[in-house]
Amino acid sequence: MRKIEHIGIAVKDLEVSNLVFEKLFGAPAYKFEDVEAEGVTTSFFMNGPNKIELLAATNPESPIAKFIEKKGEGIHHIAFDVEDIVSEIARLKKEGFVVLNEIPKKGADNKLVAFLHPKSTNGVLIELCQEIK
Repeated sequence: MRKIEHIGIAVKDLEVSNLVFEKLFGAPAYKFEDVEAEGVTTSFFMNGPNKIELLAATNPESPIAKFIEKKGEGIHHIAFDVEDIVSEIARLKKEGFVVLNEIPKKGADNKLVAFLHPKSTNGVLIELCQEIK
């Protein structure tokens, strides 16, 4: 893991939350994207070198909808940039972490992604991200 790639925040209303974060950072979201496979719409903000992803559910069965129903709005995951997601998944499995998807899938922002179960990472959902070349 090379660096924190972004912090994901689950929100109920993307439009309302975009206004909040635009005021907070003094700049609008630079990117919006639907990820149909995950049932979310996302927006991305930059704050210095740091990236924040807001995620809103597009259907009541999406993981974000279920997260908000259970825990409310807030930090959903921390994503880490990796050079080789396949080898990183293998390494983390060998170390005993529970990988939620062993085959990376296409995520937002031109990334391949995989997730580690929060039960194996002290309650924090970890996302691995590799830039699609």
